[in-house]
Amino acid sequence: MSKDPSKTLSKDELSRLIEMAWEDRTPFEAIEATFGFSESQVIQLMRRELKRGSFDLWRERVSGRVTKHMALRSKLVQRAYCPTQYKNK
Repeated sequence: MSKDPSKTLSKDELSRLIEMAWEDRTPFEAIEATFGFSESQVIQLMRRELKRGSFDLWRERVSGRVTKHMALRSKLVQRAYCPTQYKNK
């Protein structure tokens, strides 16, 4: 990241971005559409924000995971998140 875009995120936005990155079924493209962070920027942010062990576990889990990349997903999946993920109060 040339200029650190995470500096422009609020604490809540940063928390949500990390949560989306941690979720197995949220693709990097959804994170980019929401926050403007590319996959490589998300990886750098996760490396910086997580403990080393947590980052290593996350990185191992998402590397090559079909659900983290829209191009690798089934064409039948038309959404970036589960319809019940965001509950209306």
